[in-house]
Amino acid sequence: MSCSDDTTAPNDALDTLDDAAAAAAFRRLVRLLQHRSDAQNIDLMGLAGFCRNCLGDWIAEAGGMDKEAGRAIIHGMPTADWKARFHTPATVEQLQRMEESMAKNP
Repeated sequence: MSCSDDTTAPNDALDTLDDAAAAAAFRRLVRLLQHRSDAQNIDLMGLAGFCRNCLGDWIAEAGGMDKEAGRAIIHGMPTADWKARFHTPATVEQLQRMEESMAKNP
């Protein structure tokens, strides 16, 4: 499973958003994802083309840390612990939806 690249557009309104507001919204999103362990990463990938691991990888890249450190921030625990507690095997249908969704990413 691979995460999409940066998709910034010139003159993007996000660039004018105050960093504090962006950070607050991001933290709210992460806390919701931590609460909603029933929302499997494969389903997020199939619907939106990104998942918790992608967010963790983006944090790691932006913050100059390794991927596991970034993912642990998003999961709220080490990735191995999160997988042991919440991960379920993907079905063929989930994998197909993920591939179709990922094909739409830039």
